Amino acid sequence: MTVHQNLIGGDWIPAGNAAPDINPSDVSDVVGEYARASRAEANAAIAAAKAAFPAFSRSNPHDRYEALMRISTEILARKEELGRLLAREEGKTLGDGIGEVTRAGQVFGYFAGEAVRVAGEKFASTRTGIEVDVTREPVGVVAMITPWNFPIAIPAWKIAPALAYGNCVVIKPADLVPGCAWALADIISRSGLPKGVFNLVMGRGSEIGDVLLNHDDVAAISFTGSVATGRKVAQAAVMAPVMKKVQLEMGGKSPLVVLDDADLAVAVEAASNGAFYQTGQRCTAGTRLVVTQGIHDRFVEGLVARMKQLVVDDALKPGTSIGPVVDQNQLDQDLRYIAIGQKEGAKLAWGGERLNRDKQGFYLQPALFTECSTDMQIVREEIFGPVAAVIRVKDYDEALGVANDTTFGLSSGICTTSLKHATHFKRNSDAGMVNVNLPTAGVDYHVPFGGRKGSSYGPREQGHYAIEFYTTVKTSYTQA
Repeated sequence: MTVHQNLIGGDWIPAGNAAPDINPSDVSDVVGEYARASRAEANAAIAAAKAAFPAFSRSNPHDRYEALMRISTEILARKEELGRLLAREEGKTLGDGIGEVTRAGQVFGYFAGEAVRVAGEKFASTRTGIEVDVTREPVGVVAMITPWNFPIAIPAWKIAPALAYGNCVVIKPADLVPGCAWALADIISRSGLPKGVFNLVMGRGSEIGDVLLNHDDVAAISFTGSVATGRKVAQAAVMAPVMKKVQLEMGGKSPLVVLDDADLAVAVEAASNGAFYQTGQRCTAGTRLVVTQGIHDRFVEGLVARMKQLVVDDALKPGTSIGPVVDQNQLDQDLRYIAIGQKEGAKLAWGGERLNRDKQGFYLQPALFTECSTDMQIVREEIFGPVAAVIRVKDYDEALGVANDTTFGLSSGICTTSLKHATHFKRNSDAGMVNVNLPTAGVDYHVPFGGRKGSSYGPREQGHYAIEFYTTVKTSYTQA
């Protein structure tokens, strides 16, 4: 089987070590063999990016626009092919895989336009005869560490703005799902960008992660992953001899509030989508369902009925609602939390069983717990699987308090027909993103993404707000 190589300095580097990419829907299916970079190769990638930066940082923005548009165009033209690859390696349904690939293409198209929209400002000085210009410049070499749950969209929304604003990139995708990142790198390698501007180093974080975090020539680090690793990234960035810019997205435990006046059908669909779709493997998953007592029993009955309609099967099989869990480790974690919930005294209203299908894979029935209290582990800790907990509350005020009672603050939602409560919740929810009568997990690519508290740190991702991380501000004074 051909080994997919790392891209360093514009060249595909023969692999000294490689590992298989396994399909979680069918563990006998090897998606491909992918190289694992050594520390020396990670250092070489950073050196290549550093060498390319002086020229690329001053490149014509229209050239960057054209390169990003070529990338966008090819991604969108190949969305079915790449969507199938994504579904095979990560376990999302084919429809979700194609949707994610489409999003990646849209992101590159959006930032192609941003490349020619970088603006400056001119100020009148407080001193006579002096002009003041405020401009933005690229930060330098940006190291990116991306997770397994969105194997093409998250790399896209980090890479695209970095390139648009004139930075050079070294990216390490999750070792569990290298296929989509490699396919994206292959497309980028043919976009017309100069050698060394973009570099791909696949492999284990334990092998090459600290090289990316601690190298003096890395100016900024963009990380999406666990809270524990995110804290290490932040510490490395701040403690480095030359402090680095840092951008962290570290997960969530998002609440969906359901009030007595909610449209029951809307609430049930928002809850089932937000908590269980894509196997609950989304940092924005709405797995804390905070439900007022007047609608509680009807909501639980409706949600259980909806869960029974969800088809858990091979991600590529027509009619599948939810694919497998990504791997054995994640499946074990999900099952462990289901056992913890039962031990804590929550009622397992439905689901939570390990499933067998035609092919051996990591299949899990979505689980719903009721009669939960706010001190339970299944309520407080991010499970990252299709496990939701219902917390019964008296009224809106209690619901808001419970919704905000978390160390996370990424996304939140409310289902209500009350304009008063919707407006109040949008203003008072301690989350970076708020949804009204929608699942907590839906986001657009042209507006900022990010949270508060333990979920996020640093400038926002996506949309025009990405400029805050990928550029630095310079103030220039000129004697007229």
